Amino acid sequence: MDKTNITMTLKKYTMTIALVVIIIFFSITTKGSILLPQNINNLFSQNAYVFVLAVGMLLCILTGGNIDLAVGSVVCFCGAVGGKLMDNNVSVGISVIVMLLVGILIGVWQGFWIAYIKVPPFIATLSGMYAFRGLSNVVLNGMVVTLDDPKFIDVFGGGANCYVKDFLRGASEITDAGQTGVINLTCMVAGIIAVVIFIASVVKGRMNATKRGYETTPIVSEVIKDSIISIVVLWVTYKLANYKGIPTSFIWILLVVLIYGYVTTKTRIGRHLYAVGGNAKAAGLSGINTKYIYFFAYINMGFLAGLAGILTVARATSAQPTYGQGYEMDAIGACFIGGASAYGGIGTVPGVIIGALLTGVINQGMSIMGINANYQKVVKGLVLLIAVIFDVVSKNEKK
Repeated sequence: MDKTNITMTLKKYTMTIALVVIIIFFSITTKGSILLPQNINNLFSQNAYVFVLAVGMLLCILTGGNIDLAVGSVVCFCGAVGGKLMDNNVSVGISVIVMLLVGILIGVWQGFWIAYIKVPPFIATLSGMYAFRGLSNVVLNGMVVTLDDPKFIDVFGGGANCYVKDFLRGASEITDAGQTGVINLTCMVAGIIAVVIFIASVVKGRMNATKRGYETTPIVSEVIKDSIISIVVLWVTYKLANYKGIPTSFIWILLVVLIYGYVTTKTRIGRHLYAVGGNAKAAGLSGINTKYIYFFAYINMGFLAGLAGILTVARATSAQPTYGQGYEMDAIGACFIGGASAYGGIGTVPGVIIGALLTGVINQGMSIMGINANYQKVVKGLVLLIAVIFDVVSKNEKK
């Protein structure tokens, strides 16, 4: 590889390299505590809302650097509605559907003003941030609603049993420390199957590209990259298998990532999202319904905010008016740290996951070290600023 290729590779994987460096740093400063199976588990469980909201926020950002400031309040409002319903003995199934529908309707409401009335997204969603926070207080009367339905809590990742059962071995004995006595075989097999599917999809993709005469990455680079990804997946799987297995919240994260990863890369509307973000006028002239694309992005944001609301109240086993504060900033930060452009048209779901992981590792590492929460916010702010500066400098270099 020549100097130019090395530079391009480093730019492409800057945040991935940063994630590795930060993990190594906290591994040293916490004496390996951050890599304990329970902490790996908590990294996903505690940050499930970030992964879900960041994927939705990516769609908004792709349309031209637009954001949704209301998602934290929407998470709180959807959780409040669902919590109130379950507190009044409404079935879990109906309550979950209502929470998702509320999120979708809010997405329709905000998307309509943004897409068809052309209210600036910042203003439209800022008003939503205030309105839905207030409505959350109205629904809950300023009180905390406790949730105790084990089915809801376990399925959406809030209880001690919110893990996929080890169907291959049966129930494992759990010690007082929360560690399982044996490796969770179901978790390990799931990781191996995931790696096999990943490798098969890469091989199939290269074969199809070759048949059609498309240029592919050098085989050595492809093998190295895929090997690293496979090793990381198996390592994370092994860590989870050494605790209680796969947390149910991780299943929801995986579903969102896979579905929206497919939508953004393999569908027409995904290509339209990038086209509108790259040049909205040119996209409109080429026949793309740009208003619908904006509308679609905010409807999806509302839907995923509803899902994040479900995951949030399930983990906390309660609904209260203060939930969701700062969630919008975590989601926006994960997108920009993960490589999404502040100008729109650039960003990927895998990049967002890297950004969310990096944010989660920083939070967890500093918490384990006992660093004051205020300083944690300072560090997160600086990391976000550096990511955006990197994007701006890269844009200027291209010009």
